[in-house]
Amino acid sequence: MEKNYDFLVLGGGSAGYAAARTAHDLGLRVAVIDGARDLGGLCILRGCMPSKTLIESANRFRAMRRAEEFGLRAAEPGARVDEIIARKKRLIGEFADYRRGQLEDGRFDLIRGTAAFTGADSVRVSPLEGGEAFSVSFRTCLIATGSVVTRLPVTGLEETGYWTSDEILDATELPESFIVLGGGAIALEMACYLEGLGRKVDVIQRSHHLLSTSDTDVAEGLEKALRGREEFTLHTGTKLTRVERDEAGRKTVHFEQDGGARQVSADEILQAVGRVPNTRTLGAETAGLVLEEGSGRVLCGDDQRTRVPGIFAAGDVCGPYEIVHIAIEQGEIAAHNAAVHLGVIDAPVKRIDYRLKLLGIFTDPQVATVGLSEKEARAAGRAIAVATYPFDDHGKSMVMGETHGFVKLIADTSTGEILGGAVVGPEAVELIHEIVVAMAFRATAGQLLKIPHYHPTLSEIWTYPAEDLSICG
Repeated sequence: MEKNYDFLVLGGGSAGYAAARTAHDLGLRVAVIDGARDLGGLCILRGCMPSKTLIESANRFRAMRRAEEFGLRAAEPGARVDEIIARKKRLIGEFADYRRGQLEDGRFDLIRGTAAFTGADSVRVSPLEGGEAFSVSFRTCLIATGSVVTRLPVTGLEETGYWTSDEILDATELPESFIVLGGGAIALEMACYLEGLGRKVDVIQRSHHLLSTSDTDVAEGLEKALRGREEFTLHTGTKLTRVERDEAGRKTVHFEQDGGARQVSADEILQAVGRVPNTRTLGAETAGLVLEEGSGRVLCGDDQRTRVPGIFAAGDVCGPYEIVHIAIEQGEIAAHNAAVHLGVIDAPVKRIDYRLKLLGIFTDPQVATVGLSEKEARAAGRAIAVATYPFDDHGKSMVMGETHGFVKLIADTSTGEILGGAVVGPEAVELIHEIVVAMAFRATAGQLLKIPHYHPTLSEIWTYPAEDLSICG
């Protein structure tokens, strides 16, 4: 007998679980379909949590190598990659077990398999463990199928072979040298992990600076720190041409740069140019859905509704930002709006607001931003003032020996309201939250300046650009 649900969720990751939980709480009959071998979603299993676990080990090893700078001696420090991975597996196992328990606690049906639309109100499910496919119908549906690793159409790359973030997160042995393809968050975090453990790293980036969508000064602040490291080489403004093995069997990437032909060789290639929406086998056209040409992204509005009534999307599958807390909020909004669509609740439609959009990158030094970048603000025609302050002139960061980078504030010149902030430097992803809170309350730079800051702390660095901008408004 065909199963029927008020709200059917395709994908049990962060967005899918948040939506299912919310829909259940609103009184809907809910099911989650997930075809992954292991439950938990990208963030827990192959993204945020495992990568940050490895990065933490690399950061501590990097600090051990700097011991003499602080008057300390660490005799022959070493890194046991197999033990680093064992620690990661233990922690991730605990996180995944908790999420699995949430999905299996009986609030909604959990169906293990992959789904493809057979219409605007039904899907065909292929069971994970095999067996006959079956149909599931729905009154409303959420697409939260996440993303998959991007494949690069570069001559010889597939034949030569490479690692992706999936492989590096489980590798108990690391070759001595790597070529990292990509200059975004995933590529740079993994490059810093490898460099932190003493591997030689060449990063090849297509655009003329890292983090191509960020402000130039933010990218340059990170680049300056990375270029100063002996085993870390950046190649920007490039075009990949081919990949092959050299006479010694090492993997060689050929590329164009500044009008000339270049090549670098290493033991292994890490292909980390990002991820694309997981929609290839969804049968989207069968349901009447529209996908973005090229990327395959499910198109939806700020209410998470697609063009098909009753079908919503959330998380990496629709973007525009592949960030966990945004995916969770999108899922919750989708569930609320599904209940409104069904007439279960009498409430206004909810819409997501990206004014406080956050980005955190766990490189060394870290990078974090919130709100509008300077580039975005100027493109929008906003009248803005910008102020920065460097960590190499800040007492606490000097004591810590962490002097790379700066903080940056962007304010409206007429009102003084803080429109955005950025940090390149120590604990950037933690420091940015002070500006998130300020922006949440639409604080001005002058109001931020009046907030007490303990001395000496990293946080008090915000008072310097705030003081410069306090005359606005």
